This record gives sequence, structure tokens and C-alpha cells, in this order.
Amino acid sequence: MARSKGRDSRPVYSTELGRLCPQCQRALAQCVCGKARPASTGDGVVRIRRETKGRGGKAVTVIDGLPLPPDQLKALARELKKRCGVGGSSRDGSIEIQGDARDTLKQELEKRGYQVKLAGG
Repeated sequence: MARSKGRDSRPVYSTELGRLCPQCQRALAQCVCGKARPASTGDGVVRIRRETKGRGGKAVTVIDGLPLPPDQLKALARELKKRCGVGGSSRDGSIEIQGDARDTLKQELEKRGYQVKLAGG
């Protein structure tokens, strides 16, 4: 089966250099992006899911897959919390918003140009 190269096709690993930075395409050890480098780019789809595990039954909406550096992720989390009128945090490359606000968050992220999917039940 032939492999087609799409517009978003880029190398992620080199046998000479190892893993490559998704932004500057250099080896991770030689990356010039520093802290501005996104945690992970994933497949380009932002996923929104609801979790209750380990939170005493309280619902939390988790947003994963945002290709943003940590400082921009924190700023986006702040804006989304204001939009929903609730608390939350950004940690480990994801945003956690208190309560079940999946529909509101999906609309807001689509307005900002992200491809969004609701994950889970």
C-alpha cells in the first residue's frame, strides 16, 4: 500500500538524531524552542471528556490535545474558566474545568479554530 504525504506530514523520528521537536524539526537535545515548545501536538484533534474518577463523585471536564506551550495553555484555561464561570486548572498539558461544561467548551474552542471532539460518554 502506497503512503501519501499530506500537507501536515512531517518527520517525528530520525535514525541519526532520535526524536525530533515538532516545532523546529531538530533533535530534542538540540531544540532551540526551549519552554515555548508545545508539550505534544498529537493528531491535531482537541478532545473534551468528563471525569469523576478520584474526585469524590464530582464531575470535571478535561480538555486534551491542545498544541500550545504551557504559558499559553494557562492563559487559555483562564479564559475558558471565565467563560464557564467556574474554577479549574491546567496541568500536565491538559486543562481541567470544574463541572460538566462540555458543550460550552466545544463551542468556544471551535470559535477559536480548533477541531474538537467529545470523547467518552
